[in-house]
Amino acid sequence: MVVAGLTGGIATGKSTVTALFASFGAAIIDADRIAREVVARGSPAWKKIMEHFGAGVLRPDSELDRERLGSLIFSDTAQKDVLNRIVHPEVFQEMDRRIRELREENRAEVVICDVPLLIETGMHIGFDEVVLVYVPEPLQIRRLMDRDGISRDEAVRKVRAQMSIEEKRAYATIVVDNSASQEETAGNALRAYEYLQERAAEAKRREKH
Repeated sequence: MVVAGLTGGIATGKSTVTALFASFGAAIIDADRIAREVVARGSPAWKKIMEHFGAGVLRPDSELDRERLGSLIFSDTAQKDVLNRIVHPEVFQEMDRRIRELREENRAEVVICDVPLLIETGMHIGFDEVVLVYVPEPLQIRRLMDRDGISRDEAVRKVRAQMSIEEKRAYATIVVDNSASQEETAGNALRAYEYLQERAAEAKRREKH
């Protein structure tokens, strides 16, 4: 089995490429989905968030109000760090558990872990391959403007609040270019998947010897 971490930037098309990998047969582990699960009402992470941020970040049903919490931390690095220290260890632990389960049950040759902050959190070090969904920044900005109906200034601000796509590219072992047509993106993703299958087959051969 080969386990790859997949990342990108805002409006690079990470979800599109993840869906393509799933259609080819990869097992997908979605860090964002796990992050929502580990902060469910009553969970250890939920309790820690409540203790630090207070009841103002809860909805009427006592679940987290993610938008309110997001607005609190968006421009406050210290508060963002606090939240990350609460949530990230829980997410990493659950991802590890799911990878172990897939490995033990031999349910997949290729596992793709979709992690938006893969490189920023240092998680990329633990994966067999690092897949980056790439579009150049000017296209990233234009797509974000079109997708969210926002001004150029707002789009630039959002894109540049993240680690730049070019910085991320330096860490990637596989780049899936999503800057042209859907057909070209699908072809790029398929080539990446076939390479990952080859890596998985190599690992299997080594295990036998």
